[in-house]
Amino acid sequence: MTVARTHAVALLGLTGSIVEVEADLSAQLPGFSIIGLPDAALGEARERVRAAAVNAGCPLPQRKLTVNLSPAALPKHGSGFDLAIAVACLAAAGEVSVESVARVVHLGELGLDGRLRPIDGILPAVLAAVRAGHRTVMVPRANADEAGLVPDVTIIGVVSLLDAAIHHGGRFDAREVDAVASVRTEHQGMAEASGDLADVAGNADAIDALLAAAAGGHHLSMIGPPGAGKTMLASRLPGILPDLDADAALEVSCLRSLSGQQVGSGLSFRPPFEAPHHTATAAAMVGGGSRLIRPGAAARASHGVLFLDEAPEFPAAVLDVLRQPLESGTISIHRANAVASFPARFQLVIAANPCPCGLDGTAECTCPPNTRRRYLARISGPLLDRIDLQLKVPRLSAAHLRGASDRPGMTSAEARAKVAEARATAAERLRGTPWRTNAQMPGPWLRGAGRLHPGGHATAALDRSLERGGITMRGYDRVLKTAWTLADLAGAARPDAGHIGNALFFRQGFGR
Repeated sequence: MTVARTHAVALLGLTGSIVEVEADLSAQLPGFSIIGLPDAALGEARERVRAAAVNAGCPLPQRKLTVNLSPAALPKHGSGFDLAIAVACLAAAGEVSVESVARVVHLGELGLDGRLRPIDGILPAVLAAVRAGHRTVMVPRANADEAGLVPDVTIIGVVSLLDAAIHHGGRFDAREVDAVASVRTEHQGMAEASGDLADVAGNADAIDALLAAAAGGHHLSMIGPPGAGKTMLASRLPGILPDLDADAALEVSCLRSLSGQQVGSGLSFRPPFEAPHHTATAAAMVGGGSRLIRPGAAARASHGVLFLDEAPEFPAAVLDVLRQPLESGTISIHRANAVASFPARFQLVIAANPCPCGLDGTAECTCPPNTRRRYLARISGPLLDRIDLQLKVPRLSAAHLRGASDRPGMTSAEARAKVAEARATAAERLRGTPWRTNAQMPGPWLRGAGRLHPGGHATAALDRSLERGGITMRGYDRVLKTAWTLADLAGAARPDAGHIGNALFFRQGFGR
């Protein structure tokens, strides 16, 4: 009796667990069993592996094969274990080196012709293998560039099971076969084609709010008639955000990989932009799935922007699932036997018309007041309370357009430099804390060590608004955060009454 071992990776969300794949060959009636809590797709690997081995030219022996996936209590999903199962079986049969197989983590799906097919989630799987101490990973050729984005690991890209067997010392005749190409779709975000901020005509208050949102990491809502420029403004926000650091860029690429989107041969350091349609479900927004849990739009927007256009058209339940991620920065998907977690550090931008017809404030509007109130009330108060900047975007007039043409606006490059300078100021002030942007500061620290105490002259207007019930305590703290951002943009040492007044103006712009 011979037992061979190798390793694969089981993904649950972005978290990967090393799975030891053991193959036992015994002198019993021919058979093939896979144990260790496999799902249906993984259980079908028996037929895929045996047919692939025959057609690749390295057939498995006609004896009893038992494959154990350890730890046995960990659920395993998908077809990414095929390659590990196949090489473990070949090693148990003595066809390849047991020692060589044991040193390598194997990831990939087998076709019946013996070729390896690319799989989703290769980037977080390789990252999990490296964090577990493994330094060599074998993947399908189509996944090799993506896997190579992980530092400090040797990636072996193979075309077929035969190539893998030869690499591990199998004495087989090599065959020339074409690699299976990736069929992944390109990333559908708008960050790469967001346009320039200089294209925005007029709307000086909206541009100021956009700068504040980018500099402090604040959430933003805009209400205004159709054609006022809400979508244009939102699409310019990624272009004025600073580049991502290496860890954030790798996390964004892992989320794209797990979603089945094209990652490319290099990390993208630009923030992502997600704009789901208003028919999206709660699972599409935060993630889910009955078998393999995939990230939703909110998770894919992590370290970037999540834009909800025509927000009142979204089902109320879909909007409200964002309330917890906005506070915690994470999304947890609970299933009966597992909990998958995804990052959700995104900036939320929502846009809405003032009424169903969009003509509020004009003679053509036929919506009665109660209809307008019901329309905007589809966005719940608790969700709006978590949005720092709430802005009314007016309809542009001919005079605004003429004035804008006479004075060229700020470009995205100029705005990004200004945002980077303000963020550097905030990061220096927050040095020694776990926070890096003003939006991340908690209220107790903000009112204590943050050196801006209630009851002073600077906060007098804000204190009166709190006493009258105009804002909640959460809103009070968020106004202070926005005031710090406005002070950073202005180069001030600390917010004064003017900064707090402007922050309060931005906070009260979304009317009911």
